[in-house]
Amino acid sequence: MPNSDLLARSLSAVWHPCTQMKRHETLPLVPITRGAGVWLFDADGRRYLDTVSSWWVNLFGHCNPRINASLTDQLGKLEHVMLAGFTHEPVVQLSERLRELAPVGLGHCFYASDGASATEIALKMSAHYWRNHGQSEKSQFISLANSYHGETLGALSVTDVALFKDAYGVLVRQNSTVPSPDWRDAASGESAEDYALRCAAALETHLQQHHSQLAAFIIEPLVQGAAGMAMYHSAYLRRARELCRQYGVHLIADEIAVGMGRTGTLFACEQGGIAPDFLLLSKGITGGYLPLSVVMTTDAIYQAFYANEVARGFLHSHSYTGNPLACRAALATLDIFAADDVIAANQRKATRFNQLAAPLREHPKVKDFRNTGMIWAFEVETPHRDFAQRCFSLGLQHELLLRPMGNTVYFMPPYVISEEEFRMLVTHTLTIIEQLT
Repeated sequence: MPNSDLLARSLSAVWHPCTQMKRHETLPLVPITRGAGVWLFDADGRRYLDTVSSWWVNLFGHCNPRINASLTDQLGKLEHVMLAGFTHEPVVQLSERLRELAPVGLGHCFYASDGASATEIALKMSAHYWRNHGQSEKSQFISLANSYHGETLGALSVTDVALFKDAYGVLVRQNSTVPSPDWRDAASGESAEDYALRCAAALETHLQQHHSQLAAFIIEPLVQGAAGMAMYHSAYLRRARELCRQYGVHLIADEIAVGMGRTGTLFACEQGGIAPDFLLLSKGITGGYLPLSVVMTTDAIYQAFYANEVARGFLHSHSYTGNPLACRAALATLDIFAADDVIAANQRKATRFNQLAAPLREHPKVKDFRNTGMIWAFEVETPHRDFAQRCFSLGLQHELLLRPMGNTVYFMPPYVISEEEFRMLVTHTLTIIEQLT
């Protein structure tokens, strides 16, 4: 089937996510028929380098043979059983593996299907914890300015994106934000660490004033993705952990996008030397194969719900919670991390790729070039108000899947990208920038 047929059928029947569908009258959808490694292929045989890991989920390439083999094996055993009142080997094994790998103290796993659901679970669990302790007034939350934690209603209440607030504000409980430690906002001559600590002082002021009503502080460790890959110093994590403990407020680490090795360590929290009260995982945990999310928490929080009364139990469920196929994909992903020493390999790659990216960093129209782990980002000085759309369209012409946020271009490729492929990414991106500046 050619691209044109698939496009027509999709526009007739599919409502695509977070999309103004009218735009596709002039900006065609990209029909994909297969994937291999870092490449996606359309029906007409054109290929595109998946520089954004298909919305930040793919770690080890499309159609990875090892993950494929695990799923094929699981298909012959058990496709699904509800996790209420039942259990199975993949979910038990995954929970045990995660407990061994995560920061100390995170020993209990609650499962859902996507990142926003993980946020919902953590918010509910935190507020319910305080209720079970006789402190039901602790039901408010705080997050960083420009934060993003999902698009369901609870997640939107801790998401600071103006477009969503304008559209759905009347449906959403309003919570407060504190300044982001994004180092791009530092004063002239102020280091990233000093700015992070200055922002942490603002957090302390807020906690001093409002801790009696606050259940939790939710944060994207090290990198705020939807804020344009806003990166900040790990000193903020350390100070936030200290302050939350001091003022009796839970710390929720949303590692949905930044966990699973993306920032250079398996969990971003490791770089701050901290253990949060809740750790949220999704996206890359299954290698980009199947929807799965996990909320990890402590024994103290788990014990607060352990009682005879049903009302003291955690009242939350999803039909596909802990799906065996998704858990097997996650286990295969963890196996690859261990067998291939992925964290060390990625650190070597990042060092080399930063060298290859020097022409981008030094381009006169590129500003605030930055890197954390396997994430690169920069802003482009451009006269085009529709830069993101133009960059996306030109990217496709140059075999690149680029999805800028405003004038922020970022690379978040699968970890299996080769040096040759990264060099091509840099070269073709430079060509696109030259055309748009």
